[in-house]
Amino acid sequence: MGKQSDAHIVWDWNGTLFHDNDAIIGATNAAFAELGLAPITMEQYRALYCVPVPKFYERLMGRLPTEAEWLVMDETFHRYYAEHRVGCGLTAGVAELLAGWRSAGGSQSLLSMYVHDELVPLVRGFGIEAHFIRVDGRTGPSGGSKAEHMVRHLAALADVDPTRTVVIGDAADDAVAALHVGARAVLYTGGSHSRVSLEAVGVPVVDTLEEAVVEAQRLAA
Repeated sequence: MGKQSDAHIVWDWNGTLFHDNDAIIGATNAAFAELGLAPITMEQYRALYCVPVPKFYERLMGRLPTEAEWLVMDETFHRYYAEHRVGCGLTAGVAELLAGWRSAGGSQSLLSMYVHDELVPLVRGFGIEAHFIRVDGRTGPSGGSKAEHMVRHLAALADVDPTRTVVIGDAADDAVAALHVGARAVLYTGGSHSRVSLEAVGVPVVDTLEEAVVEAQRLAA
């Protein structure tokens, strides 16, 4: 890996650095069960998932959930996710990739839509916090887009140029957030979206995080 001076990666967490697909589908089906909905497979989830999350539920229910239904499903999802996530770990090779990018002179940060107060100790517990110049999780209501969070995240990073910044994530919304701030994006197929849905976004799509870093290096050059 060549010198990456001034190049910056904003990493996504869920489905990207943190391989939590099993927790996501388990918690999603638990939330569905609260409203008497049939469970779905991971393949169905990856084909249909979108943000804002109520639109995802609309694709499955044939209508938008009511406000009361959304509150029940959201609370249930997060409660079950917290139970399921303990069996999940980092995506293979993450620690080495983070260390390699850092040692090559690049900077990196983490922006997640997972609640901030739970994200930080989770990242710290995996021993990778020191690789990031900033770690931000969600501080407002759940279910929305990452775009405005990305604005605040980059604004808090001194000496980071959006035009030399690449967002690496597993969801179309990661690319939307990147474009919103003038950054680039690389999307990874190992998380919440199928390759077909990611390719429709119009940014590079890769099957491994190693490939994502190589692509980020090219885009930030």
